[in-house]
Amino acid sequence: MQYVSTRGHSATPSFSEILLGGLAPDGGLYLPSQYPQVSGAELDQWRKLSYADLAFEVLKKFATDIPEADLKALAHKTYTADVYRNTRAGEDASQITPLRTLEDQDGKKLVLQGLSNGPTLAFKDMAMQLLGNLFEYALARKGAELNIVGATSGDTGSAAEYAMRGKRGIRVFMLSPHRKMSAFQTAQMFSLQDPNIFNIAIEGVFDDCQDIVKAISNDLEYKAAKKIGTVNSINWARVVAQVVYYFRGYLAATASNEQKVSFTVPSGNFGNICAGHIARMMGLPIDKLVVATNENDVLDEFFRTGVYRVRKSAETYHTSSPSMDISKASNFERFIYDLLGRDSDRVKALFHKVESAGGFDLTGKPGSDGNEFASVIKYGFASGKSTHADRLDTIRFAEKNYGITVDTHTADGIKVARENLAPGVTMIVLETALPAKFNETIREALGRDADRPAGFENIEALPQRFEVMPADAVKVKSFVAQHTGL
Repeated sequence: MQYVSTRGHSATPSFSEILLGGLAPDGGLYLPSQYPQVSGAELDQWRKLSYADLAFEVLKKFATDIPEADLKALAHKTYTADVYRNTRAGEDASQITPLRTLEDQDGKKLVLQGLSNGPTLAFKDMAMQLLGNLFEYALARKGAELNIVGATSGDTGSAAEYAMRGKRGIRVFMLSPHRKMSAFQTAQMFSLQDPNIFNIAIEGVFDDCQDIVKAISNDLEYKAAKKIGTVNSINWARVVAQVVYYFRGYLAATASNEQKVSFTVPSGNFGNICAGHIARMMGLPIDKLVVATNENDVLDEFFRTGVYRVRKSAETYHTSSPSMDISKASNFERFIYDLLGRDSDRVKALFHKVESAGGFDLTGKPGSDGNEFASVIKYGFASGKSTHADRLDTIRFAEKNYGITVDTHTADGIKVARENLAPGVTMIVLETALPAKFNETIREALGRDADRPAGFENIEALPQRFEVMPADAVKVKSFVAQHTGL
């Protein structure tokens, strides 16, 4: 399997060659030169597999340069009931991503797929735990080291740090928006005292953090000299790991390959639902992929109107679902590449326009290349948005009608999913996090604290270690260089 850049760079590297990096040398994102296909016979066989074995079957289609025995061992090391043990009452941890039926009436079925059972109580653990093991494996083979520079709006950071802490040859420099995460999210990251973990609180919003990471990744000389890698959702291995749970959700929710399901995905950076798009391109029988946003509705606006309009930092809202407080969706370029028939010149021009003019319009105004937005329908996308008031209402509704407490981002997903239910097609909502991570809003909605898994009772009281810095890539680069000794 060879990979190509969305912006047309001539090299076609292998999985292992792009594993430790982020952006392609031309600033594009990597995708397979063609999507591997999954047959009906394979789907039938995969219905019987454990999550670890399913992960191996999916991964080996993309990581063809890693010996299969090694890849299988890595999957089994990652996906265990011991790692993904933070399940809700009555759920089987060995299922890794258990399904729970929320509604089933009038031919309309709503299901929640539990993705937040890992060590940091968020869906990011599903990919990040594998990424940590893949990184350690790849670095050991080369006798090399890696300095990860990443950005987080809340959950990616803690998932990356818990996956990489103590890993030989790896340091993590994680940027987050200062005072814009929940108290729990902040404590999860900043309380880590491991010497290979560095937290940098940026005076700005998530997009400022993300822009700094991209600036570092685009400085090819610095990137090579300081051995920089990334764990953000632009990392291809992370996207592949997320593809697995779409297959798992479909296979667990259906009895035959003639059935279709839809997925609703709370989304800010488009990485999670991009994995669903890839699963669909591989042949998974997905009907709709529904993007659920919060008040930062850049993606909802695009899928309704065909206009991609990035907001400035001052226009980005700080909401009660903060992991989605994003106005520049990094992974969106991967979908646009497919939407435009893999025309890398067109993609390059559009995303240069994002940087220069703040967005683009695909609806075919005079002088354009035609209504490219019309092609979106064949990819099955729909969208909707949710506000703080909607989140409170949905959290209360879920408590009363489903008997469960959901976090704010999952509430966004449930609200939008219920607006998109269709007879005969099971709708699966991808759970984003456990409610303990956003206790302030749970208390506002329900008048009580969210339950906490064992070990997280007093996390906010732990000592915290972090650096506050301005939104300045030069200063961040200097800090990284100072602490790597390179």
